[in-house]
Amino acid sequence: MKQPRSAEAEIQIHVVDRQEDCPGWTNWDALTAFLHESLKPYEDTPADIRRGIADAFEERDGHRGFVLIAEVRERPAGVLVMLRTGMRGYVPENLLLFLAVAPHVRGRRIGQRLVRRALELTDGSVKLHVEHDNPAKQLYEHLGFQSKYADMRYVR
Repeated sequence: MKQPRSAEAEIQIHVVDRQEDCPGWTNWDALTAFLHESLKPYEDTPADIRRGIADAFEERDGHRGFVLIAEVRERPAGVLVMLRTGMRGYVPENLLLFLAVAPHVRGRRIGQRLVRRALELTDGSVKLHVEHDNPAKQLYEHLGFQSKYADMRYVR
């Protein structure tokens, strides 16, 4: 008798480090919409998300960022966008820009798997921004992220 596949076994993580290498079953517009919807209520505008994805593929100091896509049956279950800052020390080398998991598959450790894979692929420190009331803050703390500064901005 055939054993049912576990949720862990059916998740495939794609590493995309060039914009033209998006998996054939999706596209950047669909992934932008996925991030916009799945990040709620902490979402950015689709235009800002799209710009962030494009920035991940820009070469800085000889390196590019990347996008990780967790796939379940040719559908995105989670997406992570990592930027390379081109800096060292006082500004971390990497910025985890977006991490989202589809609401219907939360609790399966997809976010944790994406972050762990991203950390394996990066050299140097990783910085991220997370709202104090965002449940994802617990995930980041569990994985070893620490609060270092208050995020302050002057916006025009």
